[in-house]
Amino acid sequence: MEETVSSKLLHKGKNFSFKTDVVRLANGKETVRDVVDHPGAVAIVAIDDGQMILIRQYRYSTRSEILEIPAGTLEVDEDPYACAVRELQEETGYAASNWSKLLSAYVAPGYSNEIIHIYVAEALTSIGASPEEDESIKVEKYPFEKVLEMIESNEIKDSKTITGVLAYLTTS
Repeated sequence: MEETVSSKLLHKGKNFSFKTDVVRLANGKETVRDVVDHPGAVAIVAIDDGQMILIRQYRYSTRSEILEIPAGTLEVDEDPYACAVRELQEETGYAASNWSKLLSAYVAPGYSNEIIHIYVAEALTSIGASPEEDESIKVEKYPFEKVLEMIESNEIKDSKTITGVLAYLTTS
């Protein structure tokens, strides 16, 4: 166990903050831990008539378009399921009548406390998308086998998508 000796907020952003903590290790030595403090997120494996709903959007940090499952950041004190329902509609224009929780996982525990809650959404109905102002999203549908091929060929590189799809495969 590591004990926090001091903590310094470096930057508070729109969705998360960056801090540097000095910690005392079990052996008594002190070291520095840089941490991204994140409220958490959700992602959705959405299935419509045997096809998986993916979104394609430009991600500034990668300087490229990424093919991924719909996802979003939790608002303060927001229930993950409620966030998943909201994000599916906002990003894809679909509502689901069947929901199940697939798993929760740390995204990058070496430097972030972000945990992502991944859900499966089925029995979809199109109700119209309402993406946020800074989002330019293309909704695409693929047969499950094609999604697996795109993961295998490294066309899909997004870790939450790979985790969600492979977890879905093992539970369906």
